[in-house]
Amino acid sequence: MIEVKNLTVAYQGKEALSNIHLTVRKGAITGIIGPNGAGKSTLLKGMIGLVPKNKGETTFEEKEIASVRKNIAYVEQRNEIDLSFPIKVEDVVLLGTFPKLGLFRRPKAAERQKVIESLKKVKMEDFAKRQIGELSGGQLQRVFIARALIQEADIILLDEPFVGIDMKSEQVIIDLLKELKMQGKTILIVHHDLSKVTDYFDDVIILNRYLVGCGPLDSTFTTENIQLAYGETMGNVLIKGVNSQ
Repeated sequence: MIEVKNLTVAYQGKEALSNIHLTVRKGAITGIIGPNGAGKSTLLKGMIGLVPKNKGETTFEEKEIASVRKNIAYVEQRNEIDLSFPIKVEDVVLLGTFPKLGLFRRPKAAERQKVIESLKKVKMEDFAKRQIGELSGGQLQRVFIARALIQEADIILLDEPFVGIDMKSEQVIIDLLKELKMQGKTILIVHHDLSKVTDYFDDVIILNRYLVGCGPLDSTFTTENIQLAYGETMGNVLIKGVNSQ
């Protein structure tokens, strides 16, 4: 279980997140939704210390999140990656072995074999020698998922993994994430397409700089909460699976 307590993050004096208290269920896929500028990506980054926070703390099974950092795989947004950097697909995936190897151990044959196995799981083994700049958006995202797989983390955080990718890649990724959930992994995904919420997630976090709702879909993904987060106009939009109660 992940607990976020009183998390507040501000940029240049303006609050991006205000006093967030929530609990993320272990072994579930949880979506993070809300309008543009709601603080969805900031929530992920604030939880694991990638952005400075004004106050608040995050714990995993009652341990400070910093103490279990090696057990967290974070997949950033594609637009945060320098695609001109000369690195091959296999080397990007290999980076996922570094947290557990430590500073002074170098990857060996066992780690190289895990790279191949991880790329096979995302159907990208034929692209191992390609430069990352040669990949499509969907292919690149699958490589990042392979990097998370090889890390063997229990917590997987993904920031907008489905933006600008092809349907084949999206299906490969979601099928794999559901498989990882069955293995007991805890997965959080920043997401923007409300029509896919009930297909992809067990639980949902709804934000608009403050917490609108957090919990199972039946009780949280409701018309009332969607209106609170997105504005009254969303009340007239039919969203697949939204609970009108």
